[in-house]
Amino acid sequence: MNALLETWSTPFGVPPFDRISTEDFRPAFDAALTEGRRRIDAIAADPEPPTFANTIEAMERAERSLDRVAGVFYNIAGANTDDAIEALQRELSPILSAHSSETMMNPGLFARVDDLVTRRESLGLTAEQDRVLTLYHRMFVRAGARLEGAARDRLKAVLQRLASLGTAFGQNVLADEKRWSMPLAPDDLEGLPDDIVAAAAQAARDRGEAGHVLTLSRSLIVPFLQFSPRRNLRETAFKAWTARGEMAGDTDNREIVREMLALRAERARLLGYEDFAAFKLEPEMAARPDAVRDLLMAVWGPARARAEADAQVLEEMMRADGINGALMPWDWRYYAARRQEREHNLDQAELKPYLKLDNIIAAAFDAAGRLFGLTFHPIEPALYHPDARAWEVRQGDRHMGVFIGDYFARGSKRSGAWCSTFRSQRRLDGEVRPVVVNVCNFAKAPEGEPSLLTFDDAHTLFHEMGHALHGLLSDVTYEFVSGTSVARDFVELPSQLYEHWLETPEILAAHARHAVTNEPMPQALMDRLIAARNADQGFSTVEYLASALVDLDFHAGPPPADPMAAQAATLARIGMPAAIVMRHATPHFQHVFAGDGYSSGYYSYMWSEVMDADAFEAFRETGDVFDPATARRLAACILSAGGSRDAAELYTDFRGRMPGVEALLRQRELT
Repeated sequence: MNALLETWSTPFGVPPFDRISTEDFRPAFDAALTEGRRRIDAIAADPEPPTFANTIEAMERAERSLDRVAGVFYNIAGANTDDAIEALQRELSPILSAHSSETMMNPGLFARVDDLVTRRESLGLTAEQDRVLTLYHRMFVRAGARLEGAARDRLKAVLQRLASLGTAFGQNVLADEKRWSMPLAPDDLEGLPDDIVAAAAQAARDRGEAGHVLTLSRSLIVPFLQFSPRRNLRETAFKAWTARGEMAGDTDNREIVREMLALRAERARLLGYEDFAAFKLEPEMAARPDAVRDLLMAVWGPARARAEADAQVLEEMMRADGINGALMPWDWRYYAARRQEREHNLDQAELKPYLKLDNIIAAAFDAAGRLFGLTFHPIEPALYHPDARAWEVRQGDRHMGVFIGDYFARGSKRSGAWCSTFRSQRRLDGEVRPVVVNVCNFAKAPEGEPSLLTFDDAHTLFHEMGHALHGLLSDVTYEFVSGTSVARDFVELPSQLYEHWLETPEILAAHARHAVTNEPMPQALMDRLIAARNADQGFSTVEYLASALVDLDFHAGPPPADPMAAQAATLARIGMPAAIVMRHATPHFQHVFAGDGYSSGYYSYMWSEVMDADAFEAFRETGDVFDPATARRLAACILSAGGSRDAAELYTDFRGRMPGVEALLRQRELT
């Protein structure tokens, strides 16, 4: 029997990974697709008049098998892939797209949903049901349910092709990351902290090589750029890192980008929109491209001024080292780290021993306990990789879900950090609690040694934990609006807000303890750390905003014939500082091109930051950053509500009003 198609009797419903093989996936998908199609067609052909129960709730149930199979497959494809998984991804992308289109463009099915919308006032719906009906109807319309004939057929073809291209884009970036490495001779290790030297040795062992190697894992290459005094090596490493997706050969993504932008524009036109940005932003909080641009440009001016002032300081430091050329992008992190040592007396090598991975995990759990009464209890189910670990999450005696943490970089994992689910929360047909996973790419220490984080890594861990809490605290009836199923420019609010608690004295004092001596971080070091948290804010804001503005320009207006030229034109128009590059250059901009998620939506992090800065001020205003009443309001109004109400309504219920940009500028010290 195929374990993917069984009813799982594992503790807490964790997938039985020890009984699942790659060969199980294709037959499981085939069976789940067939079952889903049969159920959907039966709903469309139901002779009974449409009701919320026999149409919307029936659709909620119809593809649970497919959701379960896909949940396991795509989580493994991101975190522990191989050639067979990648090949199956390429096969499945157009098949799943076609299946979705067949559902969304089923005239009989849409007629039932449309009929319910016209009669909604007489249906006696709860507020959540009314919201779910609205979102289902909008989903059908935006997927082409009102198109006919050639337009409908063309949209199906466009969506299938986009699905295939997005899969190829992500796989090409991963291939470039796996392919490139740079051997490091003993002299090349000069200036590197001991933990980075150990990580480079581990990277060599992982590749079956002797000595030390540098790879394109962010947790290895960023510290190398910060600490290596060898400018020629920094240049080589930086150029390889920023060339992912545009290296010569079959992994070059530039033509994929051009075709995707053209197809997205065609998709928008088929659906009656001026351009893809107008289509994509319509259901978001921002609603319009000009609202996005106004926010980004309001921050761009102060950020660019700060970055240009910082560049002058760094260039003077470089000249003091006897280097007379211009400050280059591979110089910035190195001199910024030295400046931080000089101005804040903050040495990353001194700091990292106090940021042991296990302690920061405990810190994230502690903050969740103080705020929401959650406790985390280790469990040992079979998981998909030995590095992954799991906890049962409780609130008092109540089981809230399972949390899986998969923290270390490896060649089978795509870059970055993310939160996903193997199962989402719902109450329809009985309480089902979620199985949530956080995936990161931290450097793994050699056996027997503690893995240490940078402060940025620690922020990443808290960020993803914030997403996890959005899933774990979810308390809705319908999976369609469960957890992180919210507007794209709202989904980053819980994650970015949660990062604030990392920097609180209560959390740092309890968990920032030396990896060897277990001594707490000295107060003086803690004070210097907090004082320096915005030390390079001009750089980080500029590199982010540049990526967000390029994304917006790509999708607002006609698609560019040459995306790389269009990228250059946007950067020239906004006056991009010469020594800073985009955080994600177009050929490896996976948020935007390895799928549809953040296309025309990379601005979302900053839109959410406007809210997270204001939301944390709500806690500060009480005089207690763990204020119980404010935490209960946050949980009730935002974290437990999922997408059951409009995002602006949820935030206003929590804060009493919508925020302005002022708190964000104060938070980034850009005022």
